Formats: sequence, C-alpha cells, structure tokens
Amino acid sequence: MTLSKFISGAAVGAALMTTQIIGPSHAEGLHYYDPAAVKPLAQTLETDICIYGGTSAGVVAALQASRMGKKAIILEQNAHLGGMSSGGLGETDIGNKAAIGGVSHEFYKRVGQKNGMAENWKFEPHIAEQVFIEMAQEAKAPVFYRQFLKSVEKNGARLLSITMESGLTVRAKFFIDATYEGDLMAKSGVKYHVGREANAVYNETVNGVQVRGAHQFDRAVSPYIVEGDANSGLLPGINGGDPGEQGSGDKRVQAYNFRLCLTKVPENRIAYEKPAGYNPLEYVLLARLLKAGWPESEVFRKFDPVFNKKVDKNNHGAVSTDFIGRNYDWPEADYATREKMFQAHVTYQKGLMWFLGNDPSVPESIRTKWSEWGLPKDEFQDTGGWPYQLYVREARRMISDYVMTEHNCRGKIVVEDPIGMAAYTMDSHNCQRFVKNGRVWNEGDVQVGGFPPYPISYRSIVPKKAECENLAVPVCLSTSHIAYGSIRMEPVFMLLAQSAATAASMAIDEKIALQDVSYAKLRERLLADAQILEWKGKPATAENDQNLPLRALTGLLVDDAQAKKTGEWIDSPRNEFRVGTGYIHDDNARKGELSIAFTPQISEAGEYELFFVFTPNGNRASNVPVTVAIDGKDVKTIAVNQKPPGEGVVSLGKFQLAKGAGATVTISNKGTDGFVVVDGVQVVASKPAN
Repeated sequence: MTLSKFISGAAVGAALMTTQIIGPSHAEGLHYYDPAAVKPLAQTLETDICIYGGTSAGVVAALQASRMGKKAIILEQNAHLGGMSSGGLGETDIGNKAAIGGVSHEFYKRVGQKNGMAENWKFEPHIAEQVFIEMAQEAKAPVFYRQFLKSVEKNGARLLSITMESGLTVRAKFFIDATYEGDLMAKSGVKYHVGREANAVYNETVNGVQVRGAHQFDRAVSPYIVEGDANSGLLPGINGGDPGEQGSGDKRVQAYNFRLCLTKVPENRIAYEKPAGYNPLEYVLLARLLKAGWPESEVFRKFDPVFNKKVDKNNHGAVSTDFIGRNYDWPEADYATREKMFQAHVTYQKGLMWFLGNDPSVPESIRTKWSEWGLPKDEFQDTGGWPYQLYVREARRMISDYVMTEHNCRGKIVVEDPIGMAAYTMDSHNCQRFVKNGRVWNEGDVQVGGFPPYPISYRSIVPKKAECENLAVPVCLSTSHIAYGSIRMEPVFMLLAQSAATAASMAIDEKIALQDVSYAKLRERLLADAQILEWKGKPATAENDQNLPLRALTGLLVDDAQAKKTGEWIDSPRNEFRVGTGYIHDDNARKGELSIAFTPQISEAGEYELFFVFTPNGNRASNVPVTVAIDGKDVKTIAVNQKPPGEGVVSLGKFQLAKGAGATVTISNKGTDGFVVVDGVQVVASKPAN
C-alpha cells in the first residue's frame, strides 16, 4: 500500500474517521532512524487511546479498542505495520496453538484466508502486512509512520500527552507502549530492568550468565587474529575478560538479527551482494569452524519453509546471523545511536550471506548451495528485499507489582489474574563470546522447556500505580530475563495487547486507573472475546504443541550429566529432554569415537528393568549400539532405532541386580547412521529380593 504524504489541518482531524495511513514515502532506503524522513507535523490530536508502536501488538490493541467503542491512534517508528510479524518472522514461534485465542488467533486465520487456508502460522511477510493494514483500517485508527518519541507530559502519575520529534502531539486518556524497546514506558518514569538478573534475585536456575551447549563452538576454534597467536589480538566481538560466574547477573542483552525471507526461485531471487564496509575479520571464526569440520547439514539448518516457495532464515550454530555482543546499548540508546547499530547489523548479516556464497575459505559445495538462495523481489520492495525490522529480541523489561519468572513458566507458581497464556520454551540467544583455554566460546544461549502453557498476570502489563496509572505495557512487560525468553513471542504480544486495550477501555468507561480495573469484569470480557485464560490440557499434536509434557518417568533416573563420557559429546538444553536439564548428541560426527556409560546405584537387590531414554526424530540413527554389563561382563547388546516417533523410552530388558553399582549401560556412536542422542537411563524395580 502506497502511503499518502503528511496531511495537516482539517485533513488530520478527518483521518480520525477515515483511517488514512499517514507518513513518508516507502522509498526511503533501509533505516531505523532517518532524520530526513521525520517531516514536520505541528499538530495536536486527541483520542481515547494512544498506541506508541505499530507492531503486531499495537495493531491488535487498536482493533480491540475500536471493538470496545474507543478511538485509537497508532504512532510507529518504521514505515510499515506489524513489527516482526510482517518483518521476516514468518515461521511463527508458538509453543502451543491451542493456547492462543482472541484477536491473536484471528490474525493467523486472516492470513490463512488470503492463502486459501483456514489459518496459516507460516506466511510471507507482505501477506502479514496486508492483514495488519486491514486491521488498522477496520479499527478506523490513523497510523502515523516514522514517529519518534521526544517527550511526555505528566500530571502526577497520569500521562497527559506525548510529543514526537516531528512536532506531532497526541493527548489521550490512556496510552499503550507496544514498542520492542519500551521507550514510552521509560520516559513515563516507570521502573524497568535491562540485562539479565542473577539467579538469586528471583530464586531461578537458568537466568544470568549461562555457558551451555546449544549454538556452541563444539570444535576448538582460535579466537585470535593470527590463529593460535594471542599476541595478535582478538577477532571482533570477542570478550577478552571473564564472562562472569555461572548464574550471575549482568547488563548484557541477547543477540539481535534480521529474520530473512529467502527464495530459490530464479526469477524472483536477488543475489547476495557484498556490502560497503565489509570486514573479512567478522567471518574468520566461521571459516575456522568450517575448516574444523562443522558439517554442511548444520550450515543449512533453520531454512524454515513458510509459503510460496519461501523460507524464514534464522540463526543457527556457533556463528550465524546473530550479531553477538553488538547490541548492549540498544535498549537505552538515542535514535541516532540505534541507527548506527542498525546499520552495523545490516552490514554484518549482508556480509555473512555474501561470505558463505563467495569466499574461497568456504567449501565449494556449500558456496554452490548457498548461492541458490537469495532475497525475494516481491518482499520488502522498498528496501531491496531486506527486512526493515531488526529482531530486537529483548530490551527494557518493566518492574511492576508482579514479575513473571521461571517459576511461572514451569507451573510452580500460577497467577491469580490471568489475561492470556504463554507456552514457548524459555529461550535466550547467546549474549557474548569469550576466551577460555585458548579457544572461543559462546555464552547465554538457554533453551529449556517441557512445560505446558501457563497464564500471564494482568499486573505484569501495568506499572505500579504510583509510577503511571494510565499506561499499559504488553510487550516490554514485567518479567525476569529468562521468563521473557518464553513470553516474548508474537502471538503472545498480540493477546496481551488485546487484554491491555480491553482494560484501558474499561478504565475509560469507569474513569479509574488501570490498576483499579476489576479483574472479575476484565476476565468476563476477555472470555467473551475468546481469550484463553487457563490451560485445560487440550489434546496436542506435533503441529500445535512443541512443549507437550509426556508421562512422568518413575523409578531411578540417571542423567547424562551423571554418566562417564568418552569423547566430546555436544550438550543440548532444548526442551525435548526427559531426564535432568538437557541431553547430549554426537552431532552425527566422530563416529566410533564417542561413548557414555551409566552406572546406576541400586539400593536393594532384586529384579529390575532397564530403559534407555532419548528423544526420537527422523534425523536420528536407526542402529545405536547399547550394551548392558552386569558385574563387568557384557550380557546384552541391542541396536536402538531412534527415528520412529514416540516417547523415546526403550526397554533394554530385565536383570537380576545386586545392591550397589553392579550394572553398567553403555551407549556408543560406532557405525551409526544418523544423530545419536542420549538423555538418560531409567531403572524400574520389577521384583525385589525375598
């Protein structure tokens, strides 16, 4: 949709009824902030609800406000609507579709209708933007693009108006901050946090500094400009100091990237170009990783199909599209500084795409296959096929009267005032690179799940009353870092925004603060509008549930962390584990070099059944050798097929075991034909000794 030019005078007032889209031309290049695009607009508008941020959450808030009989205005920093949902993130991170209700689910149905489907959660960016524009038009909410917050006016704890750099001032009864950064929240004097809390702050286990196995350098790679020479200096982006104690807090922010929409269709493909400012040192780590044997199959992971022969390309592996450690200042930087950081991310990721298709250090087979992909001509046409939205995974997070934590995600604490459900894995991308023992490591990636959908508190989207009584914050809501990693998904932002707009509309009607809205009345309206507020264990499938809890494993469980490993297994804290806090795998490499031996401690002699626990998948090996030894003598070896779907719990047989450590279960990757995955061993008493 072509944007109109800025309008003024009576035309601005008319926009409140006609829903014109107001802003600069799309043809302005790839920028986060371009002062030349900030056109003067010395106007003051009044509305019921002012929404700062035309993200998916902002648009849904406007639509819900209109359905509540209220007028809304959307002020958006970009030249497009929809944020990440129309900015390249077409492979929707869900957790469980059955937990997504209201206007959020309605969005995916609308996208589906445009593609001839009942609903579609994997879609092309331009289709998503069309739906968001239609939603804004249906809401009769004028959208002002390229608007950057300059100041706010408050009277005590009440926001009166906000003014943009363009000169536009909006006076409103209530405000919603739907930005990824929480800029309005911050200027309104609301308390917030940036970075990672220590585990001790909320008695968590996976917050703060985390050196773990996912997206890790599983092979020794030198961090120095001259390989192996510490005196030559560190390559870009590597922290030469202490990464911090495990579980300690810091101000580091998980990495950002662009979610690229790619295609292999020649007539629709734009070849990758070498960007101005290309720095070959940025890609030396990747070149060394490839030289060390990082498999081609891993290079081509996270090319997730969306629709119409396109994919959503996301980060994967130790060196990928995430620009690790280059975004720490983004949350609180001014707009000009963010623009510089934005351009640095563009240059890095454009350079990465070119490097993998052209640099001679990359194996020819990878270069050839990589060059088959390119940016689509029919997406992001005003920016040459490149997404306009940087994936700001996390910035500021409010600190309100209720802070969502790991305990909420795991279901150990259940809120009393739910306004929607989250369901995704507690997911943090890497936050830094550091040096240890002469090699480079990544730090910060956490992927822990295995829990069902859980409710989010109303108190987590409204500030403390003394700080601001008429502002809702459904995106930069009140959570710990690791809980935000689960909540920060586009479907959840949309459903929280619907709840925020509902509460704001009710507060307008009753002339009260957001903190004084009756939860009973709010709940009644949310349920009437098809929001899902509690989990009733609805049937789940691989399509709608990535975190379906399986039956609990009983008996004695021995985790891979308690076993004796031979060779360099790869740790994975992904949500598929059943025993402990993660599982290990062989990366489908180093065949014959890896083994792991479990020696359960039997407390009472008797007959026991032994089980091998793993996570099945089509890329697993079909012939994993598992040997059971009793008192040091091998008594049984079987080949376990890890491919078929199921629970991944395979019986190794029943054995008479004496008290103590007389039994050993050994798994190896010798001669295997796929990934070998090991989670643990289960021991179940069959017949105790007489």
